[in-house]
Amino acid sequence: MATYVAFLRAINLGATRKSPKDDIVAATEAAGFEDVATHINTGNVRLSTTMRSRARIEAALEAAYLADRGFEVPTIVYAGSELREVHEHASTVDHAGKHYVALLRDEPTAEGVQRLREKAQPGERIEVGGRAVHLLVSADGVHGTKLTNALVEKCLGTTSTWRNPTVVAALVEKWC
Repeated sequence: MATYVAFLRAINLGATRKSPKDDIVAATEAAGFEDVATHINTGNVRLSTTMRSRARIEAALEAAYLADRGFEVPTIVYAGSELREVHEHASTVDHAGKHYVALLRDEPTAEGVQRLREKAQPGERIEVGGRAVHLLVSADGVHGTKLTNALVEKCLGTTSTWRNPTVVAALVEKWC
């Protein structure tokens, strides 16, 4: 059995998209996954499965969460080795402002990355490594930039969810 980390997008951000950790675990197990655990209440889920197709795993999880919650929960799955690479890249970034990691469902095209880079403001940087985009913005963070999740998805043409490098590091240490 292989172990994966699933990232659930846009849960527990408001009153209408609540997904308690115990409910996430129960829905994940009901979908046939094993060794399920969560980390903090922002949609980080470890699971084991005999499935090898990321797309099949994502589809099974999304169906389970929709059935359990009654709303769509876009889900992005990473193998442990892939998440370690994201962490290694994040640890080499030198930036005085805020650093966010956009975890992508699909690897971005060069054209999509160029479109996103054109949206960056002076002092902002975008670094790409595999299915992760490192967004390096001012100290004001998301409040001072036009680089939003919606813009990342529009420019890159794929589903995205963000985590900070501290969470990525904790997940790698704990699960990978």
